[in-house]
Amino acid sequence: MLHPIFIPLLATLVYFNLNENYFVIEQVYLVLIQVSIIMVFIPICFFYLLRTLGRVDSVMLEQVSQRKLPLSIYIVLTALLIAKSITVDLIPELYYFFLGALTSSGLALALAFVKIKASLHQMGIMGLLAFAVGLSMHNQTNALFVIAALALASGIVAASRLEMDAHTGKELVIGGLCGIVPQIALWCFWL
Repeated sequence: MLHPIFIPLLATLVYFNLNENYFVIEQVYLVLIQVSIIMVFIPICFFYLLRTLGRVDSVMLEQVSQRKLPLSIYIVLTALLIAKSITVDLIPELYYFFLGALTSSGLALALAFVKIKASLHQMGIMGLLAFAVGLSMHNQTNALFVIAALALASGIVAASRLEMDAHTGKELVIGGLCGIVPQIALWCFWL
């Protein structure tokens, strides 16, 4: 559940969990279905297509050069989501999360072009953590349990990536910064 592909869905669930009184259940389901299709199912289909075509070896995307096309596709899908479904007029907080995720993905793509590998797992979980903190401050609600769980999850993700030898500490820090900085910048801008 902490794979980067599920982070948008988790962020949407966190958002609706912390804002449950503002939406009818049909609206929640519609947004969850849209996010699931655009940010989870379509990227999975593209991954299998890229794997069939020999453009990626495994889901780990160990080689930096293999990250460019999947990240580009993810950026296009995120831009499509915020342009057509989750707009600033409808759900501004979630819009800014996805705008931050778009920025984070753009940073990861730019780093891939200069042959720097950033941990996408750490990028995703740190972005989600920053979003939960910003949402809690914005709504002036106590989301301490959610924030603590996400902080623990971020440590678990970092430890697992190190244990699997998937990343170095430097790559985890770069990924974490790519995830957290755009979210904090957008919360400061928006608030």
